[in-house]
Amino acid sequence: MRLVASVGVAPNKFLAKIASDIAKPDGFVVVEPNEVQTFLDPLPVGRLWGVGRVTGASMEQLGIRTIGQVRATSVDILKEHFGAAGEHLWQLAHGIDGRLVVPDREAKSISHETTFAEDIDDREVLRAWLVELAEQVACRLRRHSLRGRTVQLKVRFADFRTITRSKTVSQPTNITDEIGRTAVELLENCGAARGQKIRLVGVGVTGFETTGLEGVHKVQQSLFADEERDKHAHLDQATDRIRARFGSAALHRGSGLLHDAEHKPMPRPAGGPRPETSSD
Repeated sequence: MRLVASVGVAPNKFLAKIASDIAKPDGFVVVEPNEVQTFLDPLPVGRLWGVGRVTGASMEQLGIRTIGQVRATSVDILKEHFGAAGEHLWQLAHGIDGRLVVPDREAKSISHETTFAEDIDDREVLRAWLVELAEQVACRLRRHSLRGRTVQLKVRFADFRTITRSKTVSQPTNITDEIGRTAVELLENCGAARGQKIRLVGVGVTGFETTGLEGVHKVQQSLFADEERDKHAHLDQATDRIRARFGSAALHRGSGLLHDAEHKPMPRPAGGPRPETSSD
């Protein structure tokens, strides 16, 4: 499997991000400290963080189209038109970004999503995918001793319009069945998704609580008082053990296999697999 990545190397995060974007989809760009302005000046003003459609239009009215022109503009003029953001834009145009690089940060959400090779509207197929994605999310939660209170659904339609829906459950969970049923419920209650062909679905969980080893027994007593919930929790634990020993492909839920015959996920441009994953 060949992974495609773009890499930007520069004196700070802002410059490295631009360098990486310019290098896409598969490139490597280095910005030396003495080349910062040569690199930045010709770029369109929209490359500056914080310059969207509205700010870009205001810049256009001022005759500012490139980052070099922002740099040449008085900071007082920029503050007059853009408030406190004006000084920030002036600093970025000079290649100044004091943010620290933090290599490790605590995840705020765990999610998986998949893009279909063909847009689909078959609700049974969509439900099967949501169950499978929920299983992957729940497995990662359990692996990191996390439980979450909010289940999120992401849907992208054939016209690339994207919506998200979420529901906060009564108790923090990492149980596959609970996450999957909640995701399916969100889809079924989403009026915007009815009758629409769908290109992408995603499932995520946020609102984490950590379960340490010392608290496992206490958590189980409170969470698993319900016999049905206890059954699903033990099923997940058994599934995790089997996959840890024999591999992730060793066991699948029957409800998650309906898509296999016709609706494979779309591969990455270089042949890599989906679904995609994220931890934010």
